[in-house]
Amino acid sequence: MSEFDLEEITDRAGTGAPNFTHGFNINGSDSGLLGVTHTVGTTEPSSPSNGDTWWNTDNDSFNVYIDGEWKGWLGDTYSANNAWSGDRAVIIGNGSGTSQDQIQRFDITTAGNSVDFGDLLNRPIIARASGSSTRVIVGGGYDYASSGRTNVLQYVTPSSPGNATDFGDLTDARYPSGSSSNGTRALWFAGSANSGNVNTVDYVTVASTGNATDFGDTVNSENAKGTSGSVGDATRALFANSQDNTRQAIDYFTYASAGNGTDFGDLIQAGAQVAACSDATRSVFSGGREGNSPSHTNMIQYVTTQTAGNATDFGNLTWSSSEQPGGVANATRGVTFGGGDQGTLTTNMDFYTIQTAANAADFADLLNTLEYANGSSGAAA
Repeated sequence: MSEFDLEEITDRAGTGAPNFTHGFNINGSDSGLLGVTHTVGTTEPSSPSNGDTWWNTDNDSFNVYIDGEWKGWLGDTYSANNAWSGDRAVIIGNGSGTSQDQIQRFDITTAGNSVDFGDLLNRPIIARASGSSTRVIVGGGYDYASSGRTNVLQYVTPSSPGNATDFGDLTDARYPSGSSSNGTRALWFAGSANSGNVNTVDYVTVASTGNATDFGDTVNSENAKGTSGSVGDATRALFANSQDNTRQAIDYFTYASAGNGTDFGDLIQAGAQVAACSDATRSVFSGGREGNSPSHTNMIQYVTTQTAGNATDFGNLTWSSSEQPGGVANATRGVTFGGGDQGTLTTNMDFYTIQTAANAADFADLLNTLEYANGSSGAAA
């Protein structure tokens, strides 16, 4: 057995006894040994130093701060995206009055026009999309190819442009009013079926292909002109729905517990066809049609997803959008796209920082105009 004799310990200048900042002290100056700070929470630590660690409880990732950026434990660059979103937007819609099977994509982090991604299996309008960072699922709609409502669920991988693949079926052929996901479960809300307006909510497990299962019901069935886009957080889904155009109510659901919706509060304006997107704590609704008249609004409004209550004004879009604009987001930025501008279909896209209430700014243009626009987002690589 080896023996180690220590005769003297000095500070790094060699002038005296050191103090061990993160241990015991010996009278003297700083030893020069650097400690690290460990943070647990959903918010990225401010002013980190090399070697600091952070357990991000929002997406269960362990990260180390190395040379100016947070990196995953295995050295990959840290991604702040939520489990249900990413930096690549994958979008669909009805182009220029005719149904299209085209899928478009764009990078949420960098302003730029959308480009072609691939094709859907059919030609649906008023389909709704949601999913995870690795899979976007499109469900339902009115299929122009078969001249009827469809129950088809299909999916794409955001990082791999290409055509859609069959996933399964909704419980009923309908064009759902909205869809939302926490990355594990995806929900489709209510809508218009062959039997009339329904308040059915379906769900699937995003990672496992197969038919949808009944989840519960929305609070009311006047939902055919509801909201679009994935909106909510890791545990709660929100659905804004039109009640005879006199109240724009918001229902909420808990992803982990199948059951009926509960009243959350109201949007500021009664109407329909609002776009929706969210980050980890805030859900944002934008554009749409106000009331029974063909009045188009440029309003952006938001709620705190975990705090039931009425919406708060956020700012305005650069145009007044109806005819169903779409909304997508990554962990920090929301983008509203498509729909109409005072009744005329547009290629407009606006962006805003979800945690900073302010007017939106122009982002870029769609590849073509999209009515009943919709989409979700996922990882670009």
